Amino acid sequence: MQKINIGLIGFGTVGTGVVKVLKENAKVIQERLGAEIVLKKIADKDITHDRGVEIDKSILTTDANDIINDPSINIVIELVGGIEPAKTFILKALNNKKHVVTANKALLSQHGEEIFKTAAKNNLDIGFEASVGGGIPIIKALKEGLVANKINSIYGIINGTANYILSKMTNEGGKFEDVLKKAQEKGYAEADPTYDVEGIDTAHKLAILINLAYGTYIRLEDIYTEGISKVTPLDIKFAKEFGYKIKLLAIAKEEGGKIEARVHATMIPADHLLATVDGVYNAIHLKGNAVGSVMFYGRGAGMMPTASAVVADVVDICRNIIKSASQRVAPLSYTEESVKNIEIRHIENLEIPYYLRFSVLDKPGVLSRISGVLGNHNISILSVMQKDRKVGGAVPIVIMTHHAKEKELMTALHEIDKLDVVLDKTVYLRIEEDPKTP
Repeated sequence: MQKINIGLIGFGTVGTGVVKVLKENAKVIQERLGAEIVLKKIADKDITHDRGVEIDKSILTTDANDIINDPSINIVIELVGGIEPAKTFILKALNNKKHVVTANKALLSQHGEEIFKTAAKNNLDIGFEASVGGGIPIIKALKEGLVANKINSIYGIINGTANYILSKMTNEGGKFEDVLKKAQEKGYAEADPTYDVEGIDTAHKLAILINLAYGTYIRLEDIYTEGISKVTPLDIKFAKEFGYKIKLLAIAKEEGGKIEARVHATMIPADHLLATVDGVYNAIHLKGNAVGSVMFYGRGAGMMPTASAVVADVVDICRNIIKSASQRVAPLSYTEESVKNIEIRHIENLEIPYYLRFSVLDKPGVLSRISGVLGNHNISILSVMQKDRKVGGAVPIVIMTHHAKEKELMTALHEIDKLDVVLDKTVYLRIEEDPKTP
């Protein structure tokens, strides 16, 4: 039986999971592949720490070049994370005629063009299923399963930490800071949670999805990005009363030859499937012009789900090696000559409904002054809610708008926040009525 040698760079949580999957599922993988995958070398800075999995210690090394320069190794798995030295490892491996598998979303979102072009130049494959959605096979779906479709929209809950926090705030109450602290204690949030709660991790993943869906290399800075740290229990309460839930969404839409690319806390109808995705789970809702609406759901992180995706990529590449094929599917599913620059629609040109919460003095004429400013900027009011009257004190007024242009709304809010009856900066959330329930 043919043997295919692989090398693993990065023996952390996911790397350990990869070794476990290869060992525990060796028989079923071999039966499906018709060949034996041999883990020939593992490189990591720390090769003494017990990972809880039995391995031959002779295959351990602290030098990644022992893998990259080994002519007998066919596939290199990079699980170091970050930009450097991961980028150097991948490029060296490709230039040494080795196929590559990676889970590195940050690297691919920022340097994917260089990496994919290097793979193409060397007629090699690069697998990156684990870079978005953990064990959810969304990359393969976009590259192959939905290849016959023009992708109209992408809506994704693709950060488990942020979704866990919002789910807890929604279902159990509590302020953002308190729920975040509990998430850190349970290991669901990092000591420094910035990338997760401020939407940066989600933006990395959205960049990769956009590249695949639309055949372009989007820059990370082109994605409008906000997090969830300003979401309050009061806004969650009002959202519920209006029939919505608040989720951190990655959103991409193509219309008129331009792409919307944004990440922010979003109000979506409570009866939509995405609104039911709680805890650390991820979900990606796609709409294709032929298939209609489809949704992928599962664990978006963790040792074994992510390892499952990594090994799936390894098996795919092994199948190509057995058949003496490579680049059968282009990295972006688009041929290199078809990859194009697409204009990104600026956030100020966004036109959707909005949720607005004003903190105002409870006195006559306040609502008319606010609505007057909104009207002067072409913003039409759909509904108004005011509760907890406190004569002479601060009370919240919530307004739901019809579709409004973001630029005009921001100008209006800037004026409203200067009114003497407004006591705090206005809170606003974008509303997505679409996607429709499949």
